[in-house]
Amino acid sequence: PRGAFSARMDDKGRLKLPATVQEYLESFGTKKVFITTLDVETARIYPISVWRSNEIVLAAAGDDSETAEDVSLITNLYGQDCEMDGQGRVLFPTNLRRELGLEDAQIWLDTHQGVINVYSNATFEAKKQRALDGLAAKVRKLKEKGLK
Repeated sequence: PRGAFSARMDDKGRLKLPATVQEYLESFGTKKVFITTLDVETARIYPISVWRSNEIVLAAAGDDSETAEDVSLITNLYGQDCEMDGQGRVLFPTNLRRELGLEDAQIWLDTHQGVINVYSNATFEAKKQRALDGLAAKVRKLKEKGLK
């Protein structure tokens, strides 16, 4: 789905996904997801098939096996499997939601490359400010590459 969506995580760590995001997840043929982080800044909701493709990449890291081990440690430390319930909610891992300040708070969601990104309000505002800085020059540069 295109766009950024505002939502609220309840005090129990449940996030009711916007209807468009629910439909997006259901388009993968399952309600199973893996919720984790790659950077301890942004939570990520992976449809399970997308996460499985990441596991293949991590397993085949070759010369970068230590890097893959480190990333796997973080994704497993903060991550867990979950299934979207009948009300379109997912339960975030306790340590992830506390680390990122997502509990009982307004959050923002967007999708990119098959993944649903989940930001705290503070992180979203910082990313928005960075995007706004020099926006006209950024647009000009991309127009040179074909942006309409």
